[in-house]
Amino acid sequence: MRRLASLLTLSLFPLLGGCSSAPAPKPVVKPQPNSAFINQTPSRSPVYSQGISKGDFANRPNVDRFVQKMVEKHGFDSAQLHQVLAQAERYDWIIRLMDAQAPTTAKPTGPTGAWNRYRAKFITPDNVQNGVNFWREYASELNRAEQIYGVPPEIIVGIIGVETRWGRVMGKTRILDALATLAFDYPRRAEFFTSELEAFLVMTRDEGMDPAEPKGSYAGAMGYGQFMPSSFQRYAVDFDGNGHTNLWDPVDAIGSVANYFKAHGWEKGQPVAVRGQGQLPGYEHGFQTRYPVATLRSAGLIPTSSLGNHSESSLLRLDVGTGYQYWYGLPNFYTITRYNHSTHYAMAVWQLGLAVKAAR
Repeated sequence: MRRLASLLTLSLFPLLGGCSSAPAPKPVVKPQPNSAFINQTPSRSPVYSQGISKGDFANRPNVDRFVQKMVEKHGFDSAQLHQVLAQAERYDWIIRLMDAQAPTTAKPTGPTGAWNRYRAKFITPDNVQNGVNFWREYASELNRAEQIYGVPPEIIVGIIGVETRWGRVMGKTRILDALATLAFDYPRRAEFFTSELEAFLVMTRDEGMDPAEPKGSYAGAMGYGQFMPSSFQRYAVDFDGNGHTNLWDPVDAIGSVANYFKAHGWEKGQPVAVRGQGQLPGYEHGFQTRYPVATLRSAGLIPTSSLGNHSESSLLRLDVGTGYQYWYGLPNFYTITRYNHSTHYAMAVWQLGLAVKAAR
């Protein structure tokens, strides 16, 4: 597709392993409003007035409760919304993939090169060149986003590159199927995905889209930046000024990613992370840690460049196989983790963006 997470949350499910040699997709043509979905006066059907009579989510109490909530909260027509949900298909493979995303508690006993392997998925000569091509094509929009939101082009380019290889890997799963499956048949996270389905249906209604058409990730992330529907509601912008907000359009995606970062505290002109010289094996590490810079200095970690105006930082540790690299993680690094809560993810976004910038 052309979220989030968790921007927000967006992106909690980045699409890894995309093919950088695949041709970039053409922008999705905005579909005409679906008269069976927008709240017009429908021809009443006894079938629909009694709930869904066909489809994978037929005659389900949790579906009926969801529809009633949408009627009361957002003014949807019950029969029309039942008809839309009758088109949704349930997929067991989506549930299996979600279960596979559950974090593991096992920790390596020593350096294994985990960062090197992760980085190699994104920072390759072909991928960097594709990023250069994207930057050149949308240079004016990237510069305008920086002027308005204060977020530099390399961060926006890095996010879109890691998430979808600049539109090459946006997902092939219908969003309606993904969110209905997870909302109604995945109890562990049903509350979250029910709210995402709600946001998706409101989005498609307000934007005049057929809800059965948009495609994205198996978790419902959408567009170039892989926003979840709730992130669309909060942060997506009509950056090309055509009266529609379309995350499958690269220009709207650029503005929306920049707006997401500004809303999450991006500090204009400040560094992201700084490599440290030294080793701190006894210290807790991770993007969520907080240390006075003076404490890390006194423990033997010396920054290799300016930390800007910051007196605190997180302590980041990257496993490079032969040992560990230690970094000062500054507030802008933490802001990148609001897109995906991972040190590796945020570092890959930043370093990919810098690699593309250097190759321009």
